[in-house]
This record gives sequence, structure tokens and C-alpha cells, in this order.
Amino acid sequence: MTLINRHPRIFNIVLILFVLLVLPFQCSVLAKKRHAAAPRRKVARVERGRSERGRKLSAKERRAARREERLSARDSRRGGRAAKSKLSKRELRREAAREQAASLKSLERKLRRPLSRRERVAELRRIEAQRRREILEARRRAEAARLAAIARQRAIDDALRNEVQTMIARDNTIGEDPEVRRVAVNALGNHAGTVVVMDPMNGKVYSIVNQEWALRRGFKPCSTIKLVTGVAGLSENIIPPSELALAYDRPRMDLTSALAHSDNSYFEHVGSSLGFDKMVHYARELGLGEKTGLSVPFEYPGRLPEMKPGFNVRRMFSYADGFEVTPLQLGSLVSAMANGGKLYEPQIPRNAQEAGRFKAKVRRKLDIDSAVWQRMIPGMVGAVNYGSGRRAYNPTQTVAGKTGTCNGGEGSWVGLFTSYAPLANPKLAVVVITRGTDAHRHVPAAVAGQIYRDLSRRFGTPIHLQIASTPDDEENEDDVASAEPETGDNAQTSTNAKAAGVPAMTQAPLVSPALRNNVKTVLMPIPSRNVQTSNATGSKSPTTGRDAVKTAKQPDDRLRRAQSPRP
Repeated sequence: MTLINRHPRIFNIVLILFVLLVLPFQCSVLAKKRHAAAPRRKVARVERGRSERGRKLSAKERRAARREERLSARDSRRGGRAAKSKLSKRELRREAAREQAASLKSLERKLRRPLSRRERVAELRRIEAQRRREILEARRRAEAARLAAIARQRAIDDALRNEVQTMIARDNTIGEDPEVRRVAVNALGNHAGTVVVMDPMNGKVYSIVNQEWALRRGFKPCSTIKLVTGVAGLSENIIPPSELALAYDRPRMDLTSALAHSDNSYFEHVGSSLGFDKMVHYARELGLGEKTGLSVPFEYPGRLPEMKPGFNVRRMFSYADGFEVTPLQLGSLVSAMANGGKLYEPQIPRNAQEAGRFKAKVRRKLDIDSAVWQRMIPGMVGAVNYGSGRRAYNPTQTVAGKTGTCNGGEGSWVGLFTSYAPLANPKLAVVVITRGTDAHRHVPAAVAGQIYRDLSRRFGTPIHLQIASTPDDEENEDDVASAEPETGDNAQTSTNAKAAGVPAMTQAPLVSPALRNNVKTVLMPIPSRNVQTSNATGSKSPTTGRDAVKTAKQPDDRLRRAQSPRP
């Protein structure tokens, strides 16, 4: 105590010396610890960054990674052939060179000495020959697998066609039109399918080929559901009257082109604005999902989609996911489009009495504006004239229709074609559905086109139409009747017109006897000033062009058949 009190500076000096001696030692220890811990911190930081980057990549490319995993698993099952098939020629050559180098090194390790030039060349030839044999063997296996798949498909198609022919033989043909049935059966031929032919204006069914499929089995409507999507979109004003760019991916695509070429994205875009409930409502109004009313046992009512987890709503508007229809339901639907919105009950008069008392039965009148049906017509006509249904084209009459092709489930393809004709006065509604290989290449459209062509003489539009007579024409019936046999006078009038210098286009055209009762010639030649024509009694009356013009202005004179002027 005495020392401290007497000498405080000594204590401070000792403390300072102690700190100066300990501080460098502690700094060196801390530096060593930090230097030793730095790599661990760096490694941890790098690993943390890698893990974060890995999490980001997995979040962004999860689907790509899953796809790569599936492809790698498939390639491993196939022996890597699929992976090699995707390589370019340069990559294949590099792969072959690496395999050759690995084989040579393996042989050198086996012999425990380097290979001579001759041994190297012989080994390369052996490797190349082995590779050629492997390639040929792979090709043989692929060809054998292809032929086996073709044979299996042919066996399935033959079994399906034989089943269809057996069903057609069991059809109840009482009350059907014999000519229409014969034409429909011949057009269907040996294809696996069904045909419905009916009158769209009253619901009368002319013939149903393969009634088991047409009445008691449901089919996925595929692209024919686009008719329902189009009607619903027009009725709900989703498709504007003057649409310019509704489909976002195809600015020039409109309803007509979308129907003609069966554009899926267009109708999916319309359906996304339409909604699930509206689509189901219009489908039910158009007769889907309920029985048609035909008096047959065990008629299948079809099926409408149901909203459930995992259901892809967009495909419902273009691919008809969730729908099942019968050919007779499609016939009723397209008939309602043809007659302006009347949904008739299909009927088959089974005897002469029922045929005599036949009367159309309207199930309901659709509350859809007539402009909607008119907007649908150009696209349906375009589908047949230049679109997906070109095989149904008939040069003698205009056919309106819609095609459909898709996988109907269980690995079986379905092809459809629903249509009506002629456009101006619909008399036939034809629906064709095929399955299997016959569903490809628009076979249903070809079958329907053959039916229209074979029945065009009976149900088609007449080429030579009768011209409607006016009251003036009725007054001149006697003059026309008297002028028809006077071929000599007509020839004399033509000669006088030529002599007067009248142009050929103003002369009375020659009328064939077949068309003489249908078409009336109304052009009358005007003789010149100096030419005189004689009447039937031989008297002469000079007629000038000025007089002819004045006479034409009189109220009693009308354009008449070319004949000699009367006094």
C-alpha cells in the first residue's frame, strides 16, 4: 500500500508494459484462428450460393427437368438409341471415334503392350464391321416392330369392320327409304362407321346405317363441337359482328376461316370468354345430353362435361373433352341450323298409314337470333369448298358441313362429318362417324360427299329453274304459243335484222325445244329506216328506228318475243 501510494507511476508503467507484451500475442492468435476459419466460411458461402442457385433453377426449369428425366429413362430402356438418333452427324462421328479409342486402349491393356499398326488397322476394321452389324440389326428390329404394329392395327380394323357389317345386317329397315339406304350403304362400303340421313325441315329419317352405333353408343364429337362454340359465342356477343383480330396468335383469323380450317386456338380463345356454364347451357339447348325422341328402345342420351379436379376447360371448346354424342343428335343439331332454329323429333314412318299421317313434331324452338345461323353458314360452306371437308364437295349443289378428327379414348381414333344440303333449300342432313384407321384422312367427309352426289338427281337443286311469270306474261301466253311453231318467221326476222345491220347481240337467240317452255326471249330487233318488212298478209308498213322508239314509249307496248312486227 505504501509502495503504491508513494509511486503510482510505477504501477501505470507496469500495466502498459504488460498490455504491450500481451496484445501482439493475442493478435497473432486471432489472425491464425481467422485464417484457419476463412476456408470454411468460404466453402459454406459457396455451398449456400450453390444451393440457392439450385433452388432457383429447379423452380424455373422443373418441367424441363422432368421431361429430361422421362427422356433419359426412355432412352435407357431403349438402349440409348433415341438419344443417339437426336445427335448430329458430327456428334455421331465423335462418339464413334471415342468408342474406337476406348476399344483400342482396352485391347492394349489386355495385351499389356502397345498395338502395332497392322493390329490397330485390323481392330478398327473389326469395330467398324461390328458397328455396321449393330446398325443393321437395329434397323431389322425397328422394321419388325413397325410391321408388327401394322399387323396389329390391321387385325383391329378387320375385327371392327366385321363387327360393323354384322350390325348393319341386323338393322331394322322397316319404314326406311330403300333408295337412300342403298346409296348410304354403298357409300360407307367396308368402313367401320355409321350413317344417318334425314330431312332437316321436318325431322323425317330416311335411313340409319348401323343403328347400334347411331342410337346406342356415344362418340366424342371432336371438332364438330366448334359449331356449338360458334353459336354460343355469337349469341353472347363474344364474337363481334365485324371481327378483325379476335384470336391473339392469328390476327387475320375470323369465324369463317376458323370453321373452314378447324382452328383450335380460335375457339379456345372464344371459349375462355364464354365460360363453362354457358357452353353447357347452349349444348343442352341444341339437343346434346338428352334423348332425341325417336321411338326406339335403349337410345343413348349422350353426356355433357362435368367440372372436376384436373379437367382442362379450354379443350372442351375445341376438342370436346367431356362430351359424348350420338350421330342422331348431331343430325338433329345440324338440322336445327339448316331450318333456322327448330329442333325436331326424328321420326321413321314404319308403315303406309304412318307415312300418310306424318306430321313434324317440334321439340322446341331455339331462342337464337336468325343472324347467328347466317353467320355460321360461310364457315361451314368454306369447310367443304376449300377447308378440311373438301372430300364432300359436290359441284352440282352447295354443301355446308363441319369435320372432326381426334382420339376418342382407349387408343381409338374417331372421325366425324355433319352436314346439310342444298344450301338454298335444305333437303338432306347427313352425318357420318367412323372409327379406327377409317377415321383418318377425312373418310367421313368422302362418304357424305358420295351420298350427296348419288342423291343429287332426287334431292339436289334443279339446274334449269322455271322463271316466274308476271301478269303481263300471262296476257301474252297466246302470242307466245302462236309464235313458238313459227320457225320460218323467226328465221325471216333474223335475216332481216342481219340485212339491216343490227349487231349480233341484239338478234333473237336460238331457243332449244327443251328450254322453250322455261325461258322467254324478250329482245326485239329494231330495223333500219330504209328497210320495210312485210306482215303475214303481205302488206308493207315502213318502220323506222324513230318510230320504233316512239312505239316503245307507248303504254300498251311491251318487250315481246322476237317476231315480225304487226300492222
